[in-house]
Amino acid sequence: MDHNETVVVLDFGGQYKELIARRVREMHVHSQILPCTAPIEKIEEINPIGIIFTGGPNSVYDPASPKCDKRIFELGIPILGICYGMQFMAYALGGEVSSCPVSEYGQIETNLENSCALFRNLDQKEIALMSHTDYVSRLPEGFQPAAHTENCPIAAFEYPEKKFYGVQFHPEVQHTPKGKKIIKNFVYNVCGAEGLYNMDDYIEQQVKAIRKQVGDKKILLGLSGGVDSSVCAALISKAVPNQLICIYVDHGFMRKNESEEIDAVFSKMDLNFVHVDASERFLTKLAGVTDPEQKRKIIGAEFVNVFQDEAKKYGDYEFLAQGTIYPDVIESGANNSANIKSHHNVGGLPKNMSFIGLVEPLRNLFKDEVRQLGKKLGLPESLVNRQPFPGPGLAIRVIGEVTREKLDILRNADAIWRQEIEENKVKADQYFAVLTNVRSVGVMGDFRTYDYALALRAVTTSDFMTAEYTKVPHSVLEKAASRIANEVDGVSRVCYDITGKPPATVEWE
Repeated sequence: MDHNETVVVLDFGGQYKELIARRVREMHVHSQILPCTAPIEKIEEINPIGIIFTGGPNSVYDPASPKCDKRIFELGIPILGICYGMQFMAYALGGEVSSCPVSEYGQIETNLENSCALFRNLDQKEIALMSHTDYVSRLPEGFQPAAHTENCPIAAFEYPEKKFYGVQFHPEVQHTPKGKKIIKNFVYNVCGAEGLYNMDDYIEQQVKAIRKQVGDKKILLGLSGGVDSSVCAALISKAVPNQLICIYVDHGFMRKNESEEIDAVFSKMDLNFVHVDASERFLTKLAGVTDPEQKRKIIGAEFVNVFQDEAKKYGDYEFLAQGTIYPDVIESGANNSANIKSHHNVGGLPKNMSFIGLVEPLRNLFKDEVRQLGKKLGLPESLVNRQPFPGPGLAIRVIGEVTREKLDILRNADAIWRQEIEENKVKADQYFAVLTNVRSVGVMGDFRTYDYALALRAVTTSDFMTAEYTKVPHSVLEKAASRIANEVDGVSRVCYDITGKPPATVEWE
């Protein structure tokens, strides 16, 4: 794979840095996110075909605002500045940035100069997402306006000779309908990309890299059954057949038939698959525990303990494999970026495990790329497109104390709900059932019951940072509720959660 064809996304603190990088990769061009403080030598070493400055929440004239080395403008590399990135470019090169007389938020009609390379094959008027309280009030020498709105005289600019461009709006988001075309125009027409980046090449590259790294030595992987660890296992087993030991710690909190499906897939691969049924061990640890945070900590610690106990039986492994993916690396503060949150796959390894190296073949991929890779490696659709599932599993979807009886109730109800959503082709990004700790009076035949109230949840989202409840048709809700009440012992009432995020979170605990 030709990684010389890379676009560097320079992060100035904007929330869309990953989205920008993904948009570039969707165009078959490799992208890499670096903090704006990255040394100029690092950028030169990558030798990118283009650089994109992200947006950010600051004002460029604030002395504490993020800045990059001004020598970046002397590298001869095309640059696209987005929002704050545009303002920083103007400010750094001698222009002026001022507070807007009228701030712009939301979708705004924008008048484009079609002669600008960014706007080739677009209409003269396009809708673009604006979100700014500052604007470029005077252009640096050599620059010219390339777009305007009713309240923003310079909504884009260009310096074609130096291949410097800026847009005040956000082309990377869905709310700018022609935004992808703008990014594509920059990547292909301005930067001269050929589009050499694809998953077939990635597999070939990683197979060679894994073989070179591990030789004939054994590799140990903790398999969760999630997308990342499953694709990681499939890729490593393709590279070095029968050298991988996969330990699947079954904590007993998986969804209905999920452990059986994992068994069916991985027991047929060229690897040593070990299924550890530790459900009794986890339930014993959780006896009497009702606090959700305490549940998470107990499960996390016990998972490590079980994994370590099992790993001791395979003392001849030299490498540890992990399904770390690119967002994990970015969020955990790699490359000096802000440490948003620590991921269990990045720097959170047990201290006393002895191995000589880490194998992380997915660490440069986004989630959608990992799914593509899984399909190419022949993993089943149900596993590759598995919806998000928390590490502690159903234990945090059982409100209050976790017992085997409650887990069985929830497993059966959850399976019915998911089946109805899927068979009726309801468009939801995540959907599941929650067993509340509320009991409610019901009537079954001639008898009074006093069983659990169960909540159903389905959300629609693009990034899981915010979410809306899914408007599931009443006929689907009615059928799901009826089936659960009739087919699942222990449930007397079914409710549907219509709270968005915010104010709620997607999960209940």
